[in-house]
Formats: sequence, structure tokens, C-alpha cells
Amino acid sequence: MKKIKIPYELKKINSIFREAGFEAFLVGGAVRDLLLKKQASDWDLATNARPQDVIRLFTHVIPTGIKHGTVTVLFMQKQIEVTTYRADQGYSDGRHPDKVVFASTIEEDLSRRDFTMNAIAASLEDGRITDPFGGQEDIKNGIIRTVGNPHERFMEDGLRPVRALRFASQLNFSIENHTLSEISDIEIQKKIASISMERFRDEFLKVMKSPVPSVGLFLMEKTGILKLFIPELAEGRGVSQADARGFHQYDVLDHNVFSCDGAPQENYIVRLAALFHDVGKVKARTVALEENPANPSEKLEIIHFWKHEVYSAEITEKVLTRLKFSNAEINRVCHLIREHMFHFQQDWKDASVRRFLVRVGKDCLDDLFALRLADNYGKNCEKAGPDSPVVKNLLELKERIKKVEESSSALSLKELKVNGRDLMENGIPPGKKLGFILNELFQAVLDDPSMNDREKLLEVAGKISEKSRQTLI
Repeated sequence: MKKIKIPYELKKINSIFREAGFEAFLVGGAVRDLLLKKQASDWDLATNARPQDVIRLFTHVIPTGIKHGTVTVLFMQKQIEVTTYRADQGYSDGRHPDKVVFASTIEEDLSRRDFTMNAIAASLEDGRITDPFGGQEDIKNGIIRTVGNPHERFMEDGLRPVRALRFASQLNFSIENHTLSEISDIEIQKKIASISMERFRDEFLKVMKSPVPSVGLFLMEKTGILKLFIPELAEGRGVSQADARGFHQYDVLDHNVFSCDGAPQENYIVRLAALFHDVGKVKARTVALEENPANPSEKLEIIHFWKHEVYSAEITEKVLTRLKFSNAEINRVCHLIREHMFHFQQDWKDASVRRFLVRVGKDCLDDLFALRLADNYGKNCEKAGPDSPVVKNLLELKERIKKVEESSSALSLKELKVNGRDLMENGIPPGKKLGFILNELFQAVLDDPSMNDREKLLEVAGKISEKSRQTLI
């Protein structure tokens, strides 16, 4: 009989249950991950001890979900969720059971769970596996299958279909055909649409952080979930980018999704920016007949997406706000999208590099460059090598930025040799005019770093102030 190794802390907690006459099992994702030879980060236990018994047995217990038989035990510097065996009855709100009935066996408890791979238990006594629904075989074959009838399972909780897609993306598993087809059922779609934006966002983020997010994203499109929650992204399907110039082979949706694959897995901000960076192309797309450079007498259909980065940022802000992302996350993602169309050329003057650096922000440079590489990956699903034009261009820009940083005396208003108080002491009143003059001084220093001298700046400030005064007269 299959067994897994039980961690030391769980053996210790088991001894407390056993001495009190109870049994306890490790259940859920931890068992699945251990069977996959992965590290299990969260430990969930199922036991025949009632919540009141658990509270009595342990010193530090938080009644996190006591109404549903769940408490959190703080034990050996671990937070361990402990739930009494239960058999849920009815899910009229599509999330919580209408009635919790405590069960007497681990098999009964496992029968209420979502997928076979999550309906496996390991005894804390000896690691012996209890697997009444063939979860081990499905894990071995990389299959996601519901426990019992998929329609019934999904009607209990509208988040379960989304979780199925997320697991497929995280684990690179396939969803069993009957289970997958039920997700598109009209009744199930209504149940999915009823879940909160916060619950969807959490699953969506897990897809973003998975090894290959396109697996989950394309399943979202196939099952209709993408259209339910992010229709703006789904609208990119069939919007062609290909013309005679040969820049793109994918439509807008595929390009966005594959760009997301090309962004660093550990950086979900860049992945979000990559996924939405061209979402505005649907709105910006135009087609024009233009002269063929190789044959002036011939006209070619050329596709343009003028200002698509502006539209993309505006749409992304609405989407991420709807999905309840934080303002800081929204601002950073949208900033990257607005700036992703920069085009560095070797003939840029140092002033141009300084302005680029100030506009983008030093703290966003690495993310913006990662987005550029992700955008490039999304064109053909090939990683750019060290000798590729895009990598060489970024390396040249990095060198120019390094040079500018070493030679520049001011790359922010705070680094100017004068401030607002200095200007007020020289007769310039506080208000919009003072802010305008400070910005003009900063622009002068960006053009010529030698201008960052107190006397020079005060002299220029006086001239600007006098000129504006005469203009008003």
C-alpha cells in the first residue's frame, strides 16, 4: 500500500490526537504535492475530533471557520488548518454548504471534495494513503477529474471550474473531457459568473504565476470564462496583425497570451503588463493602402495601431480595477504598458536618454526591459538570444543609461541645486507658477547638466518669472 513520508511536526501533532483517542489525516493539496515529489507549503488536516475537542487539545487555536468545522492550530511555529470530517448538504449560495453534517470516516469526508487529485488522505500515524476515487492514478496520468458528477460538483461552488483551469496551468495537467465540457454548460456558466471578483482574481493570479500561463488562459477562452470576466482580452481573437511587413504572425489575443508566457514567472507585474500590453489594438487598428518601397507602382495593405499603448493602458486600468487589484499594482502595470513602445536608437543624444530615464523611472527600467523581451517572445514564441537585435538594442540602451547616470548631476527635482523655498526667497510666490518654473529648471538641467548650479538656476528662474509677468501685462 502506498505511503508518504510524514513531516516531523505532523508526527508530533498526531501523537496529541492519538493520545486523546482521535485520528488525523493530511489531506488536500499537500498530499497531491508530496505525491508529485514537490514541497508542500500548506498543511490541512482532517480529523474525527470535533472543533471543541481540537480547541481543548491545543494551547493556541484560532476559530477561523468554526461554523464549518475548521480551526487553525498554531503548533511548532506552523499554522495548521484542522477540519472535522464532514458531509456538506446543499450549496444554495454557490460557495458555502447550507448545512454541515459531521461525518464519521475519512472516506465520507473525501467524497465532498472537488477533484480526485485533492481527495486523497495520508494517515499521520504511518503515512498510509487513503484514495477512494483513484486520485493517485489521475495524478500519475496528469488528469484533472471531479469527484463524482462534474455538474453537481460545479453547481456546489462556481469557483471550482476556475480552479480546474488554474490547476491545469500550474501542474500542466489535462482536464478530463466530461469535466471540461461541463464548464461550458449554461447553468454552470451562470454559477461561475456569480462568484466574486476577488475570488476570480486570486485564481487568475495563480494562473499568471504558473510555469506556462497560456495553458490556463486558453482554457479560459475555450470554456467561456475569459469572456465572462475579461471580455476586453477575449475581443482580440481574430484581430489580425499580419501585413506585408511580416512583423506578426499571431492575432492580438494570441500575441498577448504568448507574450505573457515570455515574461519572467517570478514577476507577476510584468506578466500582467505583457498580457494586456496590446489589448488596445482592437480599438486602434486601421488599414491603409501604402506604396510598396520595392515597387512604387504597387499598393500594399498596411495595418497600423497608432496610440495603441494609450488605449491599452486605459483598458487595463478598467480591467484591473474591476478585478480588485490594488492601486499600486494597477499604476505600475499601466505605466509599463504606456511606456512599452519606446524605440531607442544609437543617435539619441544624452538629453534624450536622460528624459527617457526620468519618464520611465529608474525603478521601472528592469520591468520595462523584461516587458520588451516578453513582447518580442510573443511574436514567434522564441526566446531572443544574446546576438538578437532586441537584446543588443537593450544592452546598448543600458550602457547609455549607465553613462548618463555617472555624468548627470540631477535626474529628479529633488536633485536640483535650488528648491521651492529658494525661489520664494527670490520673490517668486508659491503656487502653480512656482511649480512651473521648477519644472522648467529641471528640463534645462536635463538638456545640460552643467546648468545644475544654484546661481545659474536662480538667474534663469528670474528671467522666466519676469517673462511670464510681462506676458500677463
